[in-house]
Amino acid sequence: MSAKSATYTGTAPPRSPQPSRSPQQSASSSHRRHVVAVVVLVPVLVALALWAFAWPAARTAPRDLPLGVAGPATAAAQVEKQLTEHEGAFEIHRYADEAAARDAIEDRTVYGAAVVTEQGPKLLTASAASPFVAQLLQQSVTQQAGGAQVRTVDVVPAAEDDPRGSALTSSVLPLTLAGIAAGAVVTLLGLRGRRAIAALVGASALVGLVAAALAGSWLGALTGNWWAQAGALGLATLAVGAAVAGLAALLGTPGIGLGAFVVMMLGNPFSGAATAPEMLPDPVGTIGQWLPPGAGVSLLRSISFFDGAAASAPALTLTWWAALGLGTVLLGSALKRRRETNESAPSVREPAPAN
Repeated sequence: MSAKSATYTGTAPPRSPQPSRSPQQSASSSHRRHVVAVVVLVPVLVALALWAFAWPAARTAPRDLPLGVAGPATAAAQVEKQLTEHEGAFEIHRYADEAAARDAIEDRTVYGAAVVTEQGPKLLTASAASPFVAQLLQQSVTQQAGGAQVRTVDVVPAAEDDPRGSALTSSVLPLTLAGIAAGAVVTLLGLRGRRAIAALVGASALVGLVAAALAGSWLGALTGNWWAQAGALGLATLAVGAAVAGLAALLGTPGIGLGAFVVMMLGNPFSGAATAPEMLPDPVGTIGQWLPPGAGVSLLRSISFFDGAAASAPALTLTWWAALGLGTVLLGSALKRRRETNESAPSVREPAPAN
């Protein structure tokens, strides 16, 4: 009987075995995926960095910048009208006389004040709050005065050894990096709970002392109480380190990258350290003051030059970041300990019912 006349038995013919992938093929496929990930990820990171750093710098302009106007009512009203021609640029505060305007500057309520006097217009500035803003106010008031000579008085000057505030603004990045490094090292060394907290607090305290010695004692960029400066610098470092370590305690190693991205890619360019929060696009300036780098710069300026005026808000922001971060470190440690306990516990089988 031929093969064509064979009866159908109902059994499917055996399938030919599929060729298995060799280890070399699997490794090659994995390498291709890694190459594609790098090719795509690097441009994305570059685009984010350019957006975060270049966009606020390219859009620098006064936005509701607090500015005082003092003098006789009629003359002050005219100056105020001229300044408000730049819609949305200035937030005008009226004061009865020059003394009240000076008090407002020293309390960090305004960045400066235009004073109408019998001798002509007078401008009060505070380069310690922002040398950039002080120069901007001088240009704006001179322009409004029709090019006439405007007497300028620096009520709260910057440090003599750092008149442009370059050393102060340059300290933002090193402090941020120190906090990221502290949180990453604590995580990678496997420190948990109280040991992790002790390491973070100790490292931040030493960073504060070293930074105060360098920026204050050596460079002369800071004035005021030395220990208060060291405390502010240490608190800013702890806020960053605790945030990074806390995210890592919950998410594992990827938490280090997430924490570093928030404080470095957002907190650093959004801090307004080189200009002022009111000089950045909305809502960048506000967001920057909610993050440790921006709050740290504001606190350091208040302590160093303004006798602690307006220091409560940035100090509270940094304290919340530090407290939440350290609390998350404890929470992550407790959750990990519970998982390890459950995994190590022997499984107990229930006896099968007898027939």
